[in-house]
Amino acid sequence: MNAKAKPPIPMGVWQVLLGIAILASWQELANAGKLDKFFFSRPTDIAARIVDWVRTGSIWPHLIVTMEEAALAFALGAASGMIFGFALARAPRLGQLFDPYIRVLNALPRVVLAPIFLLWFGLGIWSKVVLGVTVVFFIVFFNTHQGVREVDPVVVNNARMLGASEWQLVRHVLIPSALTWVFSSLHISIGFAMIAVVVGEYLGAARGVGYLISQAEGTFDTTGVFAGMVVLSAVVLVIGWGVNRLEHWLLRWKA
Repeated sequence: MNAKAKPPIPMGVWQVLLGIAILASWQELANAGKLDKFFFSRPTDIAARIVDWVRTGSIWPHLIVTMEEAALAFALGAASGMIFGFALARAPRLGQLFDPYIRVLNALPRVVLAPIFLLWFGLGIWSKVVLGVTVVFFIVFFNTHQGVREVDPVVVNNARMLGASEWQLVRHVLIPSALTWVFSSLHISIGFAMIAVVVGEYLGAARGVGYLISQAEGTFDTTGVFAGMVVLSAVVLVIGWGVNRLEHWLLRWKA
């Protein structure tokens, strides 16, 4: 009688083991002098700095500002991107009219726009929010636009033959079909929203994680720079997990 096959090791375990291996190798190379501590710091020093920030509470004012900016940029950019993407997908001639202008605006380098937004909106949160919106909007817009256009025309025609109104068609056919595309863009947009606001803080701000990283870099504090990046990465992972759970709940009807 054959023994029962052992269940496969969950992917999450492999991911954690890979992370531990990378950090252990980094630590050992730094301890052995293969990596210059001045340029690369050490994982233990970075962890100690983060613990010190949390213990003293010095990280919270900066993190709250950055998360507020990223949340506003993500919400405004995603909402406007979905609305315009959906509207232009449902009005093809209007989409053709605006297409070259949208592509030109999307091609503008955001690093060049950041100083302009600082001049227009000042050093407060709105210059960073607007910069984040310019990044998130186009990611969500193009995915929503393509997702609506990819809906099977046979399904749309069948719904119309059954007497579905435009609102019923949108609610029961177009939106559910495009949700996969929309959530794909949202997963990407989270990281880009955070990057955009941090870049804005880096170029000019009085508070924020980007400002904290800029100050650490100005004093050649490599540990502070890496600690700031680790904090941002952790926040993005947590928010991404939340979006992933929301996606599973909204798309629970799919196989």
